[in-house]
Amino acid sequence: MTGLSFRLSAVALGLSLTAISHATTYVVDRYQDDNAKGSLRWAIEQSNANAAQENEIHIQAVGKAPYVIKLDQALPPIKSAVKIIGTQWDKTGEFIAIDGSNYIKGEGAKACPGANPEQYGTNVRTMTLPGLVLQDVNGVTLKGLDIHRFCIGVLINRSSNNLIQHNRISNNYGGSGVMLTGDDGKGNPTSTTTNNNKVLNNLFVDNGDGLELTRGAAFNLVANNLFTSTKANPEPSQGIEILWGNDNTVLGNTFENYSDGLQINWGKRNYIAYNELRKNSIGFNLTGDGNIFDSNKVHDNRLGIAIRSEKDANARTTLTKNQIWNNGKDIKRCEAGGSCVPNQRLGAIVFAVPALEHAGFEGSRGGGVMVEPAKQQKTCTQPNEQGCNAMPNQAIQAPQVRYVAGKVQASIQAQANRHYRIEFFGNTQANGREAEQFLGQQILTTDASGKGVATWNSLHGEKSVTATVTNNLGATSELSAPATIR
Repeated sequence: MTGLSFRLSAVALGLSLTAISHATTYVVDRYQDDNAKGSLRWAIEQSNANAAQENEIHIQAVGKAPYVIKLDQALPPIKSAVKIIGTQWDKTGEFIAIDGSNYIKGEGAKACPGANPEQYGTNVRTMTLPGLVLQDVNGVTLKGLDIHRFCIGVLINRSSNNLIQHNRISNNYGGSGVMLTGDDGKGNPTSTTTNNNKVLNNLFVDNGDGLELTRGAAFNLVANNLFTSTKANPEPSQGIEILWGNDNTVLGNTFENYSDGLQINWGKRNYIAYNELRKNSIGFNLTGDGNIFDSNKVHDNRLGIAIRSEKDANARTTLTKNQIWNNGKDIKRCEAGGSCVPNQRLGAIVFAVPALEHAGFEGSRGGGVMVEPAKQQKTCTQPNEQGCNAMPNQAIQAPQVRYVAGKVQASIQAQANRHYRIEFFGNTQANGREAEQFLGQQILTTDASGKGVATWNSLHGEKSVTATVTNNLGATSELSAPATIR
């Protein structure tokens, strides 16, 4: 290379390097909501303008606790990969609040209109008045923040691979505390845009819905969060609502004091495991196909698990190894879910409970939401009945359980020459009818007449035993009547 060529190459390299943006840390130490250096608004705008990966915004604790940034108008959407960190959490466990009450005006959920301006609050399609907005962006982290008094605390729209961890999400009364949605802006789902987000170790307090996975949100992980509601919450709907969301994992969370701890509306293949649901009107309120509920603790609700009828007669829900006890409480809380029907059959697992889409539902379907009686769904109660939904889970029948000669026998009458899984549960009281303790399972194959018997003889002081049956497609029955152990 000649000397001139070398110098020209060096100059070109130098010019290209100066064009590269470098990751930057922006410090927020000014709580006024303006564009001055050091404000949160300034930091987000600076990060958006920097295309580098892994920018950071460090929000310092200013003055004395509580540390609150009150916004006068909406923040700009987050458009770059950035970590927004309330730095006090690592030091003392305290959160730095981002508060929307200065510009979210109105009374409770009525301050939060839906996409249809005549509707408002939870259970209406909305992306209105959010706090932090992650839209068409990947790789954002939120940590150490209390995001409160918005209609939606954090909106994750068509965005993937984001992390929401160690935050307090509170008093967001419209859509939800955190909304993960593939909504294209017109209510249609986008199936590959809202994937692989993680919501971990957060505290959700007094949100309408704690969290939503809607309109194509898939392959997301929601784990080890507390979803709780108090008497101050004007619209305690769901801890989590999954609406047309598929293949998500909900693991190790606690849900308490909601209409529904977790509600699935037509989502598929979601895996829900090791959660605790207590003091809700309904613990799990379910439609959808291929969803699996594994090793959850469901207690002190009005209804433990409600499986609703739906238009897809082939939909099936799998229940396995769940512990269910002490339900049947007088909790008539019905904000876009729950159970307030006066003569509702109560129990651990109950089929055909009416919900928002059904005739016979008692409660709010959402602010300003009207469902014409002709469009309300009904559940078939008679053979060959038309214009109604079939019983859920293909009307699979619970086993008949009895205690004979020191053993528990579970008998089924089902399809011929098919295998089934029988799960046995023990209760501490002789009149116990639920599923306090998972004892184990047996696989049986029915004979040519569809009959099959499974036996369980490993008993350790249980006073009664119940059982469920699950078919080869994954549909699980209600609990059997109990067998008293004498």
